[in-house]
Amino acid sequence: MDIRLDRPIVFVDLETTGLNPSYDRIVEITVIKVHPDGSEEQRTVRINPEMPIPAAATSVHGITDEDVVNQPPFSRYAKNLMAFLNGSDLAEFNAIRFDLPMLRAEFARVGVRFDLEGRNVVDPMAIFHQMEPRDLAAAYKRYCGKAMDNAHTSLGDVKAAMEILEAQLKDHPELGSSMESLHAFCHPRQPDWLDDEGKAVLTDEGPALGFGKHRGRLVKDIAELDADYLDWILYGNFTEQVKQAVRQGRSS
Repeated sequence: MDIRLDRPIVFVDLETTGLNPSYDRIVEITVIKVHPDGSEEQRTVRINPEMPIPAAATSVHGITDEDVVNQPPFSRYAKNLMAFLNGSDLAEFNAIRFDLPMLRAEFARVGVRFDLEGRNVVDPMAIFHQMEPRDLAAAYKRYCGKAMDNAHTSLGDVKAAMEILEAQLKDHPELGSSMESLHAFCHPRQPDWLDDEGKAVLTDEGPALGFGKHRGRLVKDIAELDADYLDWILYGNFTEQVKQAVRQGRSS
C-alpha cells in the first residue's frame, strides 16, 4: 500500500441481517490486517445471528439461514476479534456510518467495550463523497455536461432535474422509458414484501414484520407476546398495506 503506516491498519467488512445496529446482527466478517512492513493477515468467518436473515438481506450478500445455522454466535468470536483489532487503525468503505457502529453494537451485546479512542479511522466512502459530490449540480455536470448557472433557485433546480432525467434515459436505456419501469427502479422491492418498504412481509405461515424489535416474527405470535406493539402500528403513521397485514395476522 502507498499509505505510510506507523502501526497496522485493519480493513473490516460486515455482512448483516439489515442496517440497524440496534437489532440487526452480523452474519459474516472479513478482516485484513496490513502491517507496516507490507505483510497481511486475512480472516473470514460466518456467524449465526440467532435471528432469521430477511430475504432482502440474503438478496444482497447471498447468505441464508441454512448457511449459518451451525455456525457459532458472535460471542464465540468476540475475544479473538478484539485481540486482532487491538493496536491497529481501522478502515472500510462506509465504516463510519455502518460497519463500525454495527461492530460496536455487537461487542456491547456481549459485554465487550470496543473503543475507537486513539485509533485513526479512514473511510474511503467519506473521501469519495467529498472529492466527488453527489448533489444536483454534480449530477447536472455529469449527465448534461455543463455547469448550473442558477443553482438553488426553485426554477433552476427543477429545470435541471428535468434535463438530468432526460439525459439518464439516453445514457441508461436499460431503465426503460415508462413511468412504471422507472418507479420500479427507484423503489426496488422483494417478492415477499407486502408494502413498498418491506415493513410487512409474507411468509408460509402468514404475515410477519420486517422492522423493529419484532423483525422476522409472525404477527400472530406478536399478538400473544406484545399486543400493544400491534396497536401502535394500527394507530400509527404506517401505510394501509402494513396495517392490513397486522389485521390479517391477528385474525389468523
